[in-house]
Amino acid sequence: MPEVRIRPYHEEDAQAFDVDEQTPGAFEFYGFRSTNAFRSRYARDGMIGEDRGNLAVVVDAVGLVGDVGWCAVHHGPGSVARALTIGIYLFPQHRYKGFGTTAQRLIAEHLFSTTLVERLEASTDVEDLAEQRSLEKAGYTREGVLRHAQFRDGAWRDLVIFSRLRGDAS
Repeated sequence: MPEVRIRPYHEEDAQAFDVDEQTPGAFEFYGFRSTNAFRSRYARDGMIGEDRGNLAVVVDAVGLVGDVGWCAVHHGPGSVARALTIGIYLFPQHRYKGFGTTAQRLIAEHLFSTTLVERLEASTDVEDLAEQRSLEKAGYTREGVLRHAQFRDGAWRDLVIFSRLRGDAS
């Protein structure tokens, strides 16, 4: 299998996401977005902010295949209870090849090595079995179901939540 890497965004990466005209899959429609949202954010902060960020997912001999991102979540008052929730997007033609599993393992390694965070979280639709398998293979532990936690594509959806702790094996 070709090597999967994550790296900071380049300007052309942001442009690729802005021009991605693929029809959203079953678990992807969250509403319409600006046609230059990624380029605007890249110009503002390079896709890395204080409480959120995105890194490009690239595969040797293939190029850009998607991105992984994170944002801060708080479970109680103060910064002590801060965790990061991660997410991934792969262009449709690059799915089901193992790239996402590797990228989700790599983002955990990156965040644990560059932050003091103890807990990473990820969630996915209860019907998205492929993503659930991917998270488990990447070292995340299934914790439970969050009922009606997400409004997507005109309906409330249940999510499965996963976590990975700093001390968990990959």
